[in-house]
Amino acid sequence: MILKSLCYLLFLIFLISCSGNSSKNEAFSKQLELENPETLYTNAMIMFEKKQYEEANTIFINIERIYPLSNEAIQSQIMQGFTDYMLLDYDSAIIKFTKIIKKYPSLKNLDYVYYMKALCYYEQISHEELDGEFNELALESFNQIIKRFPNSKYAKDSYQKIILVKSNIAAKHMSIARFYQNDNKYTAALNRYKIVVNNFSETKFVAEALYRISEIYLSIGMIEESKKTAAILGHNYPDSEWYEYIYNNLTNQKKETIFSKSLKKIFN
Repeated sequence: MILKSLCYLLFLIFLISCSGNSSKNEAFSKQLELENPETLYTNAMIMFEKKQYEEANTIFINIERIYPLSNEAIQSQIMQGFTDYMLLDYDSAIIKFTKIIKKYPSLKNLDYVYYMKALCYYEQISHEELDGEFNELALESFNQIIKRFPNSKYAKDSYQKIILVKSNIAAKHMSIARFYQNDNKYTAALNRYKIVVNNFSETKFVAEALYRISEIYLSIGMIEESKKTAAILGHNYPDSEWYEYIYNNLTNQKKETIFSKSLKKIFN
């Protein structure tokens, strides 16, 4: 009987609490309706700067609800996405930014929205072996910024981040290629190394990829192809450690071959 009475009392307290919160929310909403959108947005930004993200977001949502046709309503939608980004809720942020892009294709600062969406993908890249999807999504998003807004202040940073993303993708190809090569699956390894050489020339992995290609060709007896690749490596990366490796490995044989003599003519 005592337990039943206690449960009933707790339930009454819960109802009173909900009623109180509801009344406060209604009062807050009515108070917001008395303010103009400019003042509301300014107050929300002050809260945001103080890292009071939830309170600021509540005002941003109400600006959008009460004044849907105002400029502040659009900026509030952007700030809602940015708040999610700050709270590391990337999925929610991406949904909001995508919605803005579709809804306001002529927005003055649309380049910023594209950039923030790209950052949401970019900041989820943590390891080249695990994040293939985010690599591709980030690369596509940054490329859209450069294509759509070549004169934007975000274009330069987008280009730099594209190089970093491509390095991440190239690193993944190199890791897989080395695995195939160590397992004597030379065709699969060659395909991966060639992708790095042909598609990721801006990255630091090209010299090693050329070395590995030459190494594989030599090991399977394709001497002419090996020589050509070695020559490309020597011409384009004369100061690379991979140039030194290929020179030492392919010319300093116990028994000098026609191949090593040809290499000496190329490199000297």
